Amino acid sequence: MNRLLKWLRHDHLPPHLQDVVKPIDALARSLDATLAEGPEKTAGMRKLIEAKDCFVRARIEQDEEA
Repeated sequence: MNRLLKWLRHDHLPPHLQDVVKPIDALARSLDATLAEGPEKTAGMRKLIEAKDCFVRARIEQDEEA
């Protein structure tokens, strides 16, 4: 299992943020199971982590505006 997957977990988040992170976690786990370890896979995982962080912030901003 890729060591970066821990940053994509969703079970510790409140439900409204789990809804945002869960599909990204599932995608990362699927790709981890499918692809061999290597620098491009690591770079892709890091980009998924960055994207997850952005989407979580977008959801928080959305909730604050509502």
